[in-house]
Amino acid sequence: MIFLLSLSVAVIFGAGAYLVLQRNLVRVVAGMILVSNAAILFVIAAGLSRGYPPIYPLPEGEPVSDPLVQAMALTAIVISFSVTALLLSMVYRLYTSHGSVDLEEISAAEVREAEALERGESVREAEEGIG
Repeated sequence: MIFLLSLSVAVIFGAGAYLVLQRNLVRVVAGMILVSNAAILFVIAAGLSRGYPPIYPLPEGEPVSDPLVQAMALTAIVISFSVTALLLSMVYRLYTSHGSVDLEEISAAEVREAEALERGESVREAEEGIG
């Protein structure tokens, strides 16, 4: 069972790392989601213990499950959700300003804009080719 759990965490983390290295920003965000989910599963798997729920009155002499693992996992879920929302809003803003989510196209557009500013032209004149 432990091998199956560690294998699934490794596969999810590997898929997330592969997606983070892509050029498409939506895939990068999906990769971040997978990496954070793999980390949460790892924390849960590391603290996995069987026992009674940690609710008073505790049974004497019986093992009790650790509530700290559950609290850390819940906190990590909330943090990863907020980071995902922030990343998606930034990707949407980039898409509305540049019309693409491809990193190569966004980088080329930024270079063109910087070169136009160095020549003293407006960005619109540089895109239209007006000298």
